[in-house]
Amino acid sequence: MSESHSLAAHYHQALRDDAVLEQIKRHYPDGATPFQLAPLDQLHIGGLKASMRLFERLDPVGQPRVLDIGAGLGGLVRLGASLGFTMTGLDITHRFNVLNRKIGQLTAPGADYTVVTGDARRLPLSHDSFDAVIFQHSLMNMPALAPVLEEAHRVLRPGGRLVLHELTRGNRRVALQYPVPWAASAEHTHLLTLEALLTRLRTCGFMELEVKNVSDEARAWRARQSDKEQVTAAPVLSPQWVFGERFAAMGKNLLTNLTNRAIEVVEIEGRC
Repeated sequence: MSESHSLAAHYHQALRDDAVLEQIKRHYPDGATPFQLAPLDQLHIGGLKASMRLFERLDPVGQPRVLDIGAGLGGLVRLGASLGFTMTGLDITHRFNVLNRKIGQLTAPGADYTVVTGDARRLPLSHDSFDAVIFQHSLMNMPALAPVLEEAHRVLRPGGRLVLHELTRGNRRVALQYPVPWAASAEHTHLLTLEALLTRLRTCGFMELEVKNVSDEARAWRARQSDKEQVTAAPVLSPQWVFGERFAAMGKNLLTNLTNRAIEVVEIEGRC
């Protein structure tokens, strides 16, 4: 099995496509808000608030055309569209993209966004076609980072913005605990240290890099989520609709890795 197919299998092996849509129809017949969908389609540390911070760095007038690489179920693209951006979401997992479109048809039928299935190393997109590119918890699944960043640079217009909300390798003396949401084992984990990531970004042509470490906030958020997940009443939507029963262990290990500082959470902004 190729690495891309293996990665896709990790993400969709427990995905309950039809059940997700039925759950949304049953509980939100008039459409769901980004907040209501967040437990399902904001599958990153920090949830909806973390996504809002990314768009606060951009301007829908000055930087309207935004590409989200690693869009998953589309939480970020739908949020961006609701804020006035013209969004394109790209993901290598085709089933995610199909479900992304169907969720959008149910909850945001007038939203201005496009969904593309593709490999971030070979973007099926034109040169200079975006004002901003966002990576949100995507790079840790990408073993060949240089071509990914070069492609992001290629599709950005001169002066375009790069915005990242990503995981980096923290204390290397502490072993990562698996499974986690992005990987069942070390096979699909390609975390860099912050220093190495910044070096790659500069090498690929990004400048004026600004970094904010949000690990403490991320750890507190994950701890609150863990407490919520202990309640007996099943939520309307949750990561279990994507990851199945595996998510109990994933969530626990995620908090352990954050607490042990085996991983850090950073926001990075740069210019093309």
